[in-house]
Amino acid sequence: MQPVRAQIPPAETFAVTGYLAVITLAALVTFLLVPVARSLAVRFSVLAEPDTQRRLHAKSMPLLGGAAMFFGFLGSLFFASRLTQFHEMFVATSEPIGIVLAAFLMLGVGLIDDKRPVSAPAKLAGQVLAGSVLYLFGTSLEVITLPFSLGTIEISADLAPLITVLWVVGMANAINLIDGLDGLATGIVAIASAAFLLYSHTLFDNQIISGSNVGPLIAAIALGVCLGFLPYNFSPASIFMGDAGALFLGLLLAVSTMVVGGRAIPDVTVKGSAILSPLLIPLIILAVPIGDVLRLIVTRIIKGSGVATGNRDHLHYRLIELGHGPRRTVFILCALTAIFSALVLEPLFFPGWSARLFLLTLLVALVGFAVMHPDLRKQRRANRLPESNHSKS
Repeated sequence: MQPVRAQIPPAETFAVTGYLAVITLAALVTFLLVPVARSLAVRFSVLAEPDTQRRLHAKSMPLLGGAAMFFGFLGSLFFASRLTQFHEMFVATSEPIGIVLAAFLMLGVGLIDDKRPVSAPAKLAGQVLAGSVLYLFGTSLEVITLPFSLGTIEISADLAPLITVLWVVGMANAINLIDGLDGLATGIVAIASAAFLLYSHTLFDNQIISGSNVGPLIAAIALGVCLGFLPYNFSPASIFMGDAGALFLGLLLAVSTMVVGGRAIPDVTVKGSAILSPLLIPLIILAVPIGDVLRLIVTRIIKGSGVATGNRDHLHYRLIELGHGPRRTVFILCALTAIFSALVLEPLFFPGWSARLFLLTLLVALVGFAVMHPDLRKQRRANRLPESNHSKS
């Protein structure tokens, strides 16, 4: 029997306490389960071996961090389903079931690849299957709102499955490819999820998205599992999330951005909504991993190498080659993500050119820091000195 919508009390406010409780529980469950996952990874030899071509670590590292995240996701999602604040998300739609199934499939694809690497087509097939499950249970892009109040484009029923799957595959691989340094992917996803949750808060308060929209909740859970995993993953890491964790986090970001950005039609009276479309927001927030993926695809096509070929051509490795250490590289890329997120949120919370100018100044300063750090200049001068002097520096 279908639930009667009139009996569902709509959420009147974007209650902060409910989201804080979900974030806290997701973080706590993940944090407590990581040691268990680490022990199981060692016992069953689910390990990342040293690889001079693709990794920086010098010893075998356990890879089951993604499993701990998944159970943190399950626990917090079930907890949310018991709260009145989120009741409408669970009784008015079958999406939560599809999200759980798709997350399980994405996790399974990653776990198989972590244990015994599979071919790129096989991994892609699993990602497509996860995206298809999401669509079958109602999670899909429905509309694209163009920036600058240029209108909207409704996605036809024929194109919706394809666009949904492409969005999921793109997000999952963007996070997977950026996961090359301790704490990098975890930090970027945490910052992006927090920013998107704040953005969703504005849309909800202006009645642009409804209480049945599960996107903000999924963003909150993604933030929570990252916070729970980060203490173990920050340099020097004691466990990696593996492909399982990276693909899983990519799926959560894909879901939250799809169901918020693909269903929101901003009123031009809302601050900032006439400038940016909801579907463009996550692309700006995640500019670092998405931009890195696009750059890699273009350069590899030009070079004639396989798009799925693993190497050290990623942005984080380029920064390390410049002379930055792993920790400083993670700081730079996470700070870039934070600034991009702030630039997106600034028109909604702090309209005016003063805040925007401050953020742009920070962006320029950060780029300058990355390129012209004093240690790098010293290294360049040392490389130009005679060998005898270089040995003394």
